[in-house]
Order: sequence, then C-alpha cells, then structure tokens
Amino acid sequence: MPKKKFVLRIDEDKMAALEKWAADEFRSTNGQLEWLVTRALREEGRLKKGEEISDSKDD
Repeated sequence: MPKKKFVLRIDEDKMAALEKWAADEFRSTNGQLEWLVTRALREEGRLKKGEEISDSKDD
C-alpha cells in the first residue's frame, strides 16, 4: 500500500518522549507513529476489513 506524506506539528517535549519510546521499542519515530495510529484505529474499530497494517518493528 502506498504511503501518504504529511506534516506533523508537535511540541518538543512530546517529540522527545515519542523518540525515546520508539528507540525503546527498536522502531523509527515514523514507525512508532504508524504503530500508534494503527493501534488506535483497531481499538476504535475504524479499520476496514483487509486494512490490517503490520505491527512490525522493522520500520
């Protein structure tokens, strides 16, 4: 599935916390954001069938 680029504005403290969390999980910051969004979408039942996104830590 092609990925869409977008700009994210986030304050420095949240970005630092996100970067640390990503490093702790052996993910890139972008991979961590994708994982968080995917998890939230699954929890809210907002992913359509067939829209499963990998939880891989390889990103």
